[in-house]
Amino acid sequence: MSVRLTIDHLVVSCECLDEGTAFVEGALGVTMAPGGVHPEMGTHNRLLGLGDVYLEVIAIDPSASGQVRPRWFELDGFSGQPRLTNWVARVSGLPRALELAPGGTGTPMRLSRGDLVWNIAVSDDGILPFGGAFPGLIDWGDSVHPTARLPDSGCRLDSFKVRHPDASGLHDALSRFCGGLDAHVAEGPEFAMAATVSSPNGLVDIS
Repeated sequence: MSVRLTIDHLVVSCECLDEGTAFVEGALGVTMAPGGVHPEMGTHNRLLGLGDVYLEVIAIDPSASGQVRPRWFELDGFSGQPRLTNWVARVSGLPRALELAPGGTGTPMRLSRGDLVWNIAVSDDGILPFGGAFPGLIDWGDSVHPTARLPDSGCRLDSFKVRHPDASGLHDALSRFCGGLDAHVAEGPEFAMAATVSSPNGLVDIS
C-alpha cells in the first residue's frame, strides 16, 4: 500500500522564542499566533498559517525541567540566528510510513495539547536522516489540523527547496512515497533549505 507525503509545516529554529518570532514577523509583516508547550520535549512554539500548511517557530522552553531525551530538530545543539532548519510531512498511517522511511527517522510518539492530538516520529538523537534534510513525519489522525484554527495571515507558501550534497539519495528516499516531495530537492554543496512566502511585504525568502 502506498503512503502519500504532503508538506505539513516548516520549522524555524531559534535560541529564544521571542527572537524567532520577531525574525518571522519582521520579514513577513504579520503577527504570529500563539502556539504552546511540548512538555515531553522541553520546547515551546508559535505558529503562522500559510494556507493549508503552516510555519512553526520553535525553541527550547527555559521553564522546562527534567528533560531526559534529545530534543527534536537538533535544538539541543542549535545556536546562532533564527533560521529554517526542518520540514515536516503529513502522512496517514505513521507505522507504515516509517517502514518506508530511512533508518533514524524515529519512533512514534503520541502528543496532545488541548483537543489537538497527533502522532509524530521522533528520532533517538534528535537528528533526522540526511542531516535533517529528510522531513519529519506526522499523522494528525482524526484531530483537527492546526491550519483550521489559525487566523488567515494573508501569507502563502510560494515555493520551497531543500539543497543537499546527496540529492540523489534524498530523492530516492522520498520517491518511496507518493506525493512528489522529491521535486523540492536539488543538488547543493551543503545542506540548506529556503522557502519563498507571499506576504504583505511581498515575496520574502525565509532561510
